[in-house]
Amino acid sequence: MASPSALKARLIEIVAERSFSTGPEMKLASGRVSNFYFNMKPTMLHPEGAWTIGALILDALAGEDAGMIGGLEMGAVPIAASVAAVSHHQGRPLSAFFVRKQAKEHGTQSLIEGLSKGETLAGRRVVVVEDVTTTGGSAVKAAEAIRAAGGVIVRVITVVDRQEGAAEAFAAACLPFTAILTAADFRR
Repeated sequence: MASPSALKARLIEIVAERSFSTGPEMKLASGRVSNFYFNMKPTMLHPEGAWTIGALILDALAGEDAGMIGGLEMGAVPIAASVAAVSHHQGRPLSAFFVRKQAKEHGTQSLIEGLSKGETLAGRRVVVVEDVTTTGGSAVKAAEAIRAAGGVIVRVITVVDRQEGAAEAFAAACLPFTAILTAADFRR
């Protein structure tokens, strides 16, 4: 396997090609407006992009005691699935789950999905993932639901941090934070 620095360099190339754009101002999920945008789905759903994200997140978690990985739908779903698959291959299994933005009104009416029958997050050590952070609102919302379900959050990891306040929000919420890439990797 390539070194973490080589994997990071390759991920920057993939994101630049498939997921980063500049131009007219766009409204972000945070409500802010920006002239640069990351649509990470084309990278997260690409075979090499998905594997590289999973490998880099596992590398960032070296030595961390965690058993589950997930976050708020939609951005966290492909990331958590990629990490779970790569973790199995590396013999460091992390089970994936996701937090719904709102509980379904039918079926199990669960806010947290991906757990098997009778399984809960109570007492589980959890990593929260996100595709892009701006203010950190989505990851904080996921963290609140995970904590309410009894999960212990050991880290928040984002693929790309826009460097617009998320780190400060996570620090205020007592959530250790790691960014795999930052906006500075693309704004040269």
